[in-house]
Amino acid sequence: MAPIILDDLPFARQLYPFAEIRSVADIRIGILTIREKWEFVAHEKTHEKITTSSEMGMSQISAALKHNTVPANLVPSAAWIHEYLEGKAGLESLTDPALVHSLSYPWDIFRLNDWALRKDFEMITSGRTTGPIPGTVQAVNAPEIFIEPGATLNFCTLNAATGPIYIGRNTEIMEGATIRGPFALCEGSVVKMGTRIYGASTIGPNSTVGGEIKNVVIFGNSNKGHDGYLGDSVLGEWCNLGAGTSNSNLKNDAGEVKVWNQAEHNWSIAGNKCGLLMGDYSRSAINTSFNTGTMVGVCANIFGSGFAPKHVESFSWGTGKPGNYSFEKAIEHISNWKKLKKQVLTKNEIQRLKHIFDASVKA
Repeated sequence: MAPIILDDLPFARQLYPFAEIRSVADIRIGILTIREKWEFVAHEKTHEKITTSSEMGMSQISAALKHNTVPANLVPSAAWIHEYLEGKAGLESLTDPALVHSLSYPWDIFRLNDWALRKDFEMITSGRTTGPIPGTVQAVNAPEIFIEPGATLNFCTLNAATGPIYIGRNTEIMEGATIRGPFALCEGSVVKMGTRIYGASTIGPNSTVGGEIKNVVIFGNSNKGHDGYLGDSVLGEWCNLGAGTSNSNLKNDAGEVKVWNQAEHNWSIAGNKCGLLMGDYSRSAINTSFNTGTMVGVCANIFGSGFAPKHVESFSWGTGKPGNYSFEKAIEHISNWKKLKKQVLTKNEIQRLKHIFDASVKA
């Protein structure tokens, strides 16, 4: 079988800001990223690394498009991947919502997270045995709870009656936390004392969360470590929400929510519920208030009185214009945050950030 190429180039702009730093294939939805879903199923059949069109040269792309190319914005189930690899399903089968969905807008990430969580849980845990549920943990519907090695849980409540709960390796759920599924806590992450989490929520790797969370996807390496409400929202990597930060996810008149659409440079209707969509490396000060359907770009440092603007552009300082956050200071601050998690900012990341900075200043 020809190697699988996930074609991400056509979809990057429409999934702003979550495809600014990463490939569309590396967007986390459910427990795994889209690429990881393919790798989980496809590796035994293809023995090839899953690659994307943005990782290839133009001549390679031209050749690849004639072979085994799949849109990178597809969110597949294991069943659909198996059928595709076996030639039993093609791209014409994309209308089956039981098997596959697609990301058309950034808010689709939290909208489809319930479905994706259930499918990933089934795939990851199939044929495996969970770790034991500690005696101090109050568990509801224990067969739908899966605990990986190295997880620490004490005096918390896990309610899987509303959906499965996945607890990843080397995670910690502190005392008094109350969690309703579907829910995923990915490797190395921490749920702090007294946290309340409603499904469908995913806390990506090496993140820390507290307060009240509902229907949220956090990609990884991010912090919402204090009280405050976060609902119907998506946070990229290396985000930090200051203590008391909260968002609105429903208008007072329960009407349609408009969200900035970067691809069309206009506002789009995102339905009746949409909270905060925050790109990588962005942060908010303590007690920041985000209005319904707020879009934040990459590397914005948000502070100031009243509600933040509904669209905060990349490299904004406070709530000012893009570019007010000097590139040198931004890189210094990102490096400081990475050191806290024992990581370093790479040259490739700096180059990508410089490209985004230059584009935001020119816009």
